Amino acid sequence: MTGPPVRGAWRVSRPAGQNGRMSSPAVMVVEDDVNVSYVVATALRLAAFEVVEVSTGREALRVAGGDAPPSLVVMDVMLPDLDGFEVCHRLQACGSDVPVLFLSARGNLDDRLRGLSAGADDYLAKPFSVEELVARIRVILRRRGVLTEASALTCGALRLDEDARRVTVGGRTIALSPTEYKLLRFLLRNAGRAVSRAQILDHVWDYGFDGESTVVETFISSLRKKVDTAPPTLIHTVRGVGYRLSEE
Repeated sequence: MTGPPVRGAWRVSRPAGQNGRMSSPAVMVVEDDVNVSYVVATALRLAAFEVVEVSTGREALRVAGGDAPPSLVVMDVMLPDLDGFEVCHRLQACGSDVPVLFLSARGNLDDRLRGLSAGADDYLAKPFSVEELVARIRVILRRRGVLTEASALTCGALRLDEDARRVTVGGRTIALSPTEYKLLRFLLRNAGRAVSRAQILDHVWDYGFDGESTVVETFISSLRKKVDTAPPTLIHTVRGVGYRLSEE
């Protein structure tokens, strides 16, 4: 993966829906660590969310109080001006009901309780799994009625039922390890799109994973043996990029 881009005051990335319409919920990432912000924002874009990135509490308040507030805020506690708890208090004081998920290195029980008492909907400690972060965001947005999505992901004869955690190929159930399941779900959520090895590492393995890069190839090979047992081939190698899940 290439390094994080240089940020200005704030930046918006909007994935287009069908016919170019902007249909995805927007998530504001409030984080002054450029590397962490980049990892989180990349994971959210891959999950088809719009993303707004800011680096201070005051910027977060300005964006949240604007004409197009985000659907959810992912916020660090330790910010260079106002801390995340104070930002959360001020959002509530001005009548905002935008849900907040704290993402912080301050992960002890007192901090988690303080964050939830401040009005946050969830609290996730660093280091974190981007897969878990995206899953928690989806849960909050579904609970708020902002996000509705089918529990089954499909590609050809391949079907992954997220509610039952069951994977079938042509109606036949296949057994996957937890990591194989996460990898396949990530590929299905990005079906038809090439994803890089670095993106897979960021999204399927824990943030900060420093294992051998061949781990992706190893698990892709294992998945192919279970998923691509008959034509058409679904998991394709995209030379110089990574992998793509599609019927073509």
